[in-house]
Amino acid sequence: MATALELGSNPINLEDLLAVTRQRRQVTLSDSARAAMRISEDWVAGFSAQMDSGEPTEAVYSINTGFGSLSGRQAFKSSAQARDLSRRLVISNAAGVGRHLDEEVVRAAMLIRAVSLTRGYSATRAEVVETIFAMLSRGVTPAVPEYGSLGASGDLIPLAHMALVMSRNEAGEAEIDSGEAYFEGKLMSGVAAMKAAGIERIVLGPKEGLALLNGTSFSTAQTALALADAENLLASAEVAAAMSIEALMGFGDAFIPELHEARGHAGQIRCAANIRSLLKGSGLIDGGVGCDPKRQPPQDAYSLRCVPQVLGPVRDTLKFIRGIVETEINAATDNPLIFADRLPGRKLKAISGGNFHAEYVAFAADFLSIVVTEIGNIAERRLFRLNDGTLNRGLPDMLVASEHVGMDCGYMLPQYLAAALVSDCKTLAHPDSVDSIPTCSNQEDHVSMANNAGRHARQIVKNIENVVGIEILMAAQALELRLFEQNAGHHVLAPASRAVLQMLRSHAATDGRPIDHLTQDVVLYPRLHAATELVHSGAVLTTATLAIR
Repeated sequence: MATALELGSNPINLEDLLAVTRQRRQVTLSDSARAAMRISEDWVAGFSAQMDSGEPTEAVYSINTGFGSLSGRQAFKSSAQARDLSRRLVISNAAGVGRHLDEEVVRAAMLIRAVSLTRGYSATRAEVVETIFAMLSRGVTPAVPEYGSLGASGDLIPLAHMALVMSRNEAGEAEIDSGEAYFEGKLMSGVAAMKAAGIERIVLGPKEGLALLNGTSFSTAQTALALADAENLLASAEVAAAMSIEALMGFGDAFIPELHEARGHAGQIRCAANIRSLLKGSGLIDGGVGCDPKRQPPQDAYSLRCVPQVLGPVRDTLKFIRGIVETEINAATDNPLIFADRLPGRKLKAISGGNFHAEYVAFAADFLSIVVTEIGNIAERRLFRLNDGTLNRGLPDMLVASEHVGMDCGYMLPQYLAAALVSDCKTLAHPDSVDSIPTCSNQEDHVSMANNAGRHARQIVKNIENVVGIEILMAAQALELRLFEQNAGHHVLAPASRAVLQMLRSHAATDGRPIDHLTQDVVLYPRLHAATELVHSGAVLTTATLAIR
């Protein structure tokens, strides 16, 4: 069993997030994080004690005032009111609609929120963070509707649905006010889920309600998970592209290293090197490093020739996005932040700012949507070329060698599907970050729409995983047809292509039937689903990587 992830010792990275979210790695709180959290907690506790003693206290946003445009109306007088304010905020903000977010998104958001609180600027008790840890460990997943966040003032609505489950009213409440959560596969009230898991729901203290709600956690979770899948998808797309290039007897000149070094972009150079490795040993590629091409001119269509120039910038952009996402995972993003042991010369240690504004995440998600759509854009053009008997250098139309031409549609419709998916992505990739609708009496007059951007990015990645899965299926079919046309054995194929082809043929479709060579029409969707899962799971990439080591 993996050791627990200790928050507060070091920043966490994307791999840590995935380990907790998808592999259910345990999480603990370091002593240094406890100490950091206690400083701001003690400052708020001292302020609360002043309130209860009747001493004059100034208005401090979120501790003894209302929120947003209501913050300047009245200062509350007791810590009991401050605690009640935290719970009322959670109740009022739990206003989401739509389908429930995937479990992994909610788990990722819970971890990100906990990381933010452990920075020590949010004035929350360790008990709050440890309640989140217990929910992650025992499998209590709040039911969080997908719509509601504007990506500024934090992801208020989705985070409120999380906080509704883990917290309670000090004076008691109806079960319906505990929200909903999934536990052991069943949807139930928050009270029931926490009781079944043996976790006590907590009474929130002053400021803790806003500290839980006022952050970019769901926007960041959506984008982080999309990024993780996009990185795997990009590498898998290189494998699929190499298989298609080989099946179409492409030219190797387009991947010669000197060509890419002359331009100088790191991602392009890396992609060309990957394609060379994936095609190494193929008897179907014409020309390349140390070998003149036999056919003239040695120029393939752009969807083959320009793979490094298209997927290279995708790689560089994803690297940029990772930097933003990993910074945001570790960021303190609520408001105000408490710098109790800093800011010399100031009595007021609560600093109001805008770290909840998720423009960084919105840009990252939008960039991700654009570049992943391009993975699908160029892949779909290769699918069209594989199917077209006038473009595929001698393969049968629609990649099916029918006894009677026209009797079988072969792979005609998967290309239709790919076209529909890519078209959908072109709509989804419209930048959400350029939109803003003012809220809260124009106090919150510019918002990022980062959560919408993250949702769209995840859908785009899922769409293009399907497109690359289709290319793996069609390229495998095309390679076998090419071998038949050349009267050649599998030894002619590049080791990477051969390994992926064998892996694909050894797997069953989702209906239990083999994913075999298509000689006449069959129901294709079970094969499409299985191929997409082989891409998403990393099986395609792992198989190809092992073959070229």
